[in-house]
Amino acid sequence: MSTEIENLWIDVKSACGGTFGAYVSMPPSGFGPGLLVLQEIFGVNDHIKNVCDQYALDGFVAVAPDIFWRQEPRVELAYDSNSLSKGLRLFEGLNIDIVAADLQRAVEAIRHIPSCTGKVGAIGFCMGGLLAFVSAARAGVESSVIYYGSRLEKHLELVNDVTCPLLFHFADLDTHIPNETIKKVKSSLKGKKNCRVILHENCTHGFNCWNRESWNQSVAATARGQTLVHLMESLG
Repeated sequence: MSTEIENLWIDVKSACGGTFGAYVSMPPSGFGPGLLVLQEIFGVNDHIKNVCDQYALDGFVAVAPDIFWRQEPRVELAYDSNSLSKGLRLFEGLNIDIVAADLQRAVEAIRHIPSCTGKVGAIGFCMGGLLAFVSAARAGVESSVIYYGSRLEKHLELVNDVTCPLLFHFADLDTHIPNETIKKVKSSLKGKKNCRVILHENCTHGFNCWNRESWNQSVAATARGQTLVHLMESLG
C-alpha cells in the first residue's frame, strides 16, 4: 500500500458542451468512496487542494471541479479584498441550473475513477456549501455536508428533491448568514430523515479555512469530526 497521495487533474465533459477540469486527490490506500469537494468563491486554490488531500488521507477519492471554468478556467484567488471582489463577480455570473448539470457530470466522473468504491458524497464551503446542497438535489450524491452555505435561502425549494442525508454547519457570529436564514433552513428540513443543522459557537464565516483570519482551529476540528461521522454513516 502506498503512503503517498497522488494528485492529478482530470477532464470532465459538460452536458452543455465543452470540458472542465477537476482536481483529484487519491487516497494512499488506493481506493475509497468518492467525495465531491466544492470550492469557495476563491476557486480551486491551494486551500481547496489541501482540503482534497486532507480527505484523501481519510480514505476518500476527493475531487474538486472547476466551477468557474466558463468564465475563467482554473482561477486561483487569494484571501484579500481584490480577490474577494473578483470571486463575487464570478459567483454572480453563475447559472445554478447549468452548474447543477456540471456537478452531475462530475459525480458520474468520480464514479468511473477506478479507485472509487461506488458511493459519492459532497462537501462544500460558502458558495460551495450552496453547491453541496444543490448536489444533494440534482447531482445524485449519497450524502452531503454544507459549511456555511451562501444564498441557501434562495434555493430552499430544492429540498423537495433531496433524499440523501444532509449536515449543515453554521457559525453563530456569521455576519454573512443571518439567523433568519438558519431558521428557514431548519424549517425546510422538517419531515426529512437524517438531516442535521449544527450551529457552532464563538466563530464566524470561514471558520474551516486555515488561510483566513476567521479560521477557528477548535471549531474546525470539531466540525471535521462530525463531518467524517456523517459521511461514513452514509458512504461506508
